[in-house]
Amino acid sequence: MALAFQQAYTGAMITELGHFALILAFLIAIVQTVVPMIGAHKRWPGWMAVAEPAAQAQFLFTAFSFGALAWAFVTSDFSLKLVTLNSHSAKPMLYKISGTWGNHEGSMLLWVFIVSLFGALVSFFGNALPPGLKARVLSVQGAIGGAFFAFILFTSNPFLRLAVPPLDGQGLNPLLQDPGLAFHPPFLYLGYVGLSMAFSFAVAALIEGRVDAAWGRWVRPWTLAAWIFLTIGIALGSWWAYYELGWGGFWFWDPVENASFMPWLLAAALLHSAIVVEKRESLKSWTILLAILAFGFSLMGTFIVRSGLLTSVHAFASDPARGVFILLIMAFFTGGALTLFAARAQTMEARGVFGLVSRETGLVANNVLLAVACFVVFTGTMWPVMAEMFFGRKLSVGAPFFNSAFTPFMVLLGLVMPVGAILPWKRGKLRRTLWSLRYAFVLALALAGLAWSVQSGKTLLGPVGLFLGSWMVFGAAVDLWSRTGSKGRFGRLLRLPRADWGKSVAHAGLGITFFAIAGLMAWEQEDIRVAYAGQPFQVGPYELVLEEVADTQGPNYYATTATVRASRDGKLVAMLTPEKRSYPVSRMPTTEAGIDYRFTRDLYVALGDEQADGGWTLRTYIKPWTNWIWGGAILMALGGSLSLSDRRFRVAAGARKTRAEGVPAE
Repeated sequence: MALAFQQAYTGAMITELGHFALILAFLIAIVQTVVPMIGAHKRWPGWMAVAEPAAQAQFLFTAFSFGALAWAFVTSDFSLKLVTLNSHSAKPMLYKISGTWGNHEGSMLLWVFIVSLFGALVSFFGNALPPGLKARVLSVQGAIGGAFFAFILFTSNPFLRLAVPPLDGQGLNPLLQDPGLAFHPPFLYLGYVGLSMAFSFAVAALIEGRVDAAWGRWVRPWTLAAWIFLTIGIALGSWWAYYELGWGGFWFWDPVENASFMPWLLAAALLHSAIVVEKRESLKSWTILLAILAFGFSLMGTFIVRSGLLTSVHAFASDPARGVFILLIMAFFTGGALTLFAARAQTMEARGVFGLVSRETGLVANNVLLAVACFVVFTGTMWPVMAEMFFGRKLSVGAPFFNSAFTPFMVLLGLVMPVGAILPWKRGKLRRTLWSLRYAFVLALALAGLAWSVQSGKTLLGPVGLFLGSWMVFGAAVDLWSRTGSKGRFGRLLRLPRADWGKSVAHAGLGITFFAIAGLMAWEQEDIRVAYAGQPFQVGPYELVLEEVADTQGPNYYATTATVRASRDGKLVAMLTPEKRSYPVSRMPTTEAGIDYRFTRDLYVALGDEQADGGWTLRTYIKPWTNWIWGGAILMALGGSLSLSDRRFRVAAGARKTRAEGVPAE
């Protein structure tokens, strides 16, 4: 009894200290916002120096607060209202830990934790930054953190207590009781929130009135890191939906899915435009605008998830008051930055001049296509709201619109990418560039022709997707090989900078993803039927038999589990066990698909409802090339990581002799 009381008292103290640490982090964020900004304006070194310890202290206090909340979930401290509403003592430990951010309040605490993390990283690794720029960057980052600290403390406090704690909690949403919850949101937030660094650099540059090659080099690694995390987060979410929801899809064009995809598109454009700023000191205004918009769309995603404005399976909350607060934050930062951009844009004149046929032009085309694609996704996502607001009509925009409107821009992007990557800077010859890609083009065309000759009565989507993906992969290989010189030495290939390898690997990964999506959509086979125990049925080349359906029990759920035997030409291929689960605490059902993963295809079976005559509804899919979708995403993230590890990003960007202070615009 005494031991239990002591444990409860210790837990209560930890959570109270966590709440106190959150308040202290908020106060430090205010100091970090005001003092360094004034110091940079007045050129007071002491005031500017406050930025670094403030950013580090803010991170430490936020980390302690987040750790205290995680401790409450791990120990099942039901005196906290948040733990009671989102946890249960019978829940497995993995879901107790991940349940920390599997709710609105906890996810926002994770949000500000990552904001403070990036600020602390800049304070540690930004020694090469001019003091004035560094102070302004950390000041803007502190302002972002301060706004969300206020949002948490005043509208979404995770440390609220119950006067009479219950004996047990209400449990976590069954759809979230999956290992995907442990990895998908953290990576997604690292990408989402990581774009705040690009935003802070952009606003700091606007305040200083100076954007140069050094600025382009400084902003690139932070944008690249955010893009890598966002790529991993989106891929993990797609995979999670694929195996968890039982509908066999990997992307639904859900508003929240789109809200993560739009910043990814803009971050990709920002990466490429920052290269032009660094190499040629062109596209300065456009790059600043992209940095503002990328983070603005991240804030929009936060608003969509929590406002209830759009219906989504990903929504954490539907509280209009919270939505209005986030909307005000978004309006302040995005609107304020755009206003500052309008006032300062004319001071950022481009120095570099380039011809119509050049790598700069290729990167401009890349940016235009990505930005227009983002606008298409934005229009489709927000159109139901606009239609109801202005026309009084309830509409829904689904996959057919997005597939038909979005795909052409991605096709053009895939066609242009290999050419733009090989073109020289400033001025090039299109004929020479195309001639260097002749073998890649012929090989890609041959593969498309082979696919067309093998398939029978199918759509052109598969061969076209194979051509486009192969063209991008082979083009990336040609680009890499061209950097070895006219003689093409393997030794020089291995000594190339990691950034060159990273670019080619990332482009190849995108090509593989393009082909995999097209191949899946073109060659997928689907079968929906009522199956009976012991009666075989045919799906494509496979013979499936429903052997039995039995009731089973998990750690915190009851399940109806089917056993399905799949064979081909009389040989056993796989034993699949699709399930329908029921969680007694939350009284919600979930579907767990039975999947046989192979290199070139997945055999996917989902269990439906029992019929009156004793049969069971079974959905069976043969999904070709599905795993290549996430394999391509892995390659994209790997390519980004290789580029991030390049020596140019490890060595101080300011190693060159530059003025320590930016000259404000007059």
